[in-house]
Amino acid sequence: MLKTALKPQWILALLGALLVASGFVLLSQWQFNRSQTAAPPPPSTTETAVPLTGHIRPLEEMMGTQADQVVTAGGRFLPGKQVLVRDRLQQGEKGFWVVAPFAVDGAPDGEAIAVVRGWQADASTPRDAPAGQLELTGRLLPTESPLEEPVSGALGAVSTAQLINLWDVPAYSGFVVAFGVATEAGADAGAATTGLEAVHVGPQPQEQQINWLNVFYGIEWFVFAGFAVFLWYRLVADDYRRQQEDLEDAAATRRSAEAHGTQGQDTQQTIPEKEQA
Repeated sequence: MLKTALKPQWILALLGALLVASGFVLLSQWQFNRSQTAAPPPPSTTETAVPLTGHIRPLEEMMGTQADQVVTAGGRFLPGKQVLVRDRLQQGEKGFWVVAPFAVDGAPDGEAIAVVRGWQADASTPRDAPAGQLELTGRLLPTESPLEEPVSGALGAVSTAQLINLWDVPAYSGFVVAFGVATEAGADAGAATTGLEAVHVGPQPQEQQINWLNVFYGIEWFVFAGFAVFLWYRLVADDYRRQQEDLEDAAATRRSAEAHGTQGQDTQQTIPEKEQA
């Protein structure tokens, strides 16, 4: 079988199979790498407040390393644009987030960012957001995926895309859960001052998450790589078997021909003996 495998055609086929298998192995490695998400930045980083305008730009997609950061921003709430987001838990009780656009000082084109001002238990109209120049501190989170149309005037998610359409204001691709809001004079203007409960979102757990679907795909590509080499082996084995069958057929033909030749000679020797008799 080794002589068959060393034929030029099968050597080229082996190189092709190895090339295909290498591609499958690379795809497998890529899937395995994607199966683990990087751990979030440590609390020593995320819990140190940084200016929002220096941390992320408006309309820029938020990266994983940018999310979960405590940020500060100066600006003012835009009046008359508050919305409710339903099905939000506060100490085990389901209620509503009150979300308002906050025009950020220093944003390139006066962009706003959605701010979760606080939580309330029912869908009643919340009190207006504090007016005037304010200093905001809170945790920056990525936008949520939009859900169905608003129910009873309340949205199903804090989706930047939905809020931009509602507010008709350019905005950052994320939102801030406010921990503290203060006036220029330093007076508290947080959730409690307008009848809301403050919402607290802690840092993400410091652990890697595994996507088992990517792990399955990685194993699948590795199996494909082995199958590419196995397929080459089967083709070579089939070629070798055909050669052996051809040799056996040729040997059988020779034996048959020799047998017929010997029988003919015996017949020719028998005929003269009969004539002499």
